[in-house]
Amino acid sequence: MLGDYTPAATLAVKDLAAATAFYDKTLGLTRRMEFEGGVFYNAGDGAVFVYQSEFAGTNKATSVTFGVPSEKFDQEVNALRTAGVTFETFEGPGMEWNDGVATMQEDMGRAVWFKDPDGNFLNVNEMPTS
Repeated sequence: MLGDYTPAATLAVKDLAAATAFYDKTLGLTRRMEFEGGVFYNAGDGAVFVYQSEFAGTNKATSVTFGVPSEKFDQEVNALRTAGVTFETFEGPGMEWNDGVATMQEDMGRAVWFKDPDGNFLNVNEMPTS
């Protein structure tokens, strides 16, 4: 069944050149394959597919979550800040915010959210290693 396979997040973008600059340089993802109108990126055991679409930026919810081990979370957040990423904040149950970083209730770790050039919401979530 499908649970045996690694999924790829799929993100619509208006300007493929601007989007690939963001995913290449700002996020540091590595290109796996390129097609006319789209690029597959490696992301851990999964992938992110960025493709040009007239419907880009219409999703107002989280599109991609990157699970980062607890011991590397602060390093990744600092790298994103250094690259010029601005973190989004919002109201949510059981969330406490400190400088753009949410601490989740019930020991669910910390998280940040930010947008790509087309307004797709991306998330970095602290994943416990135990």
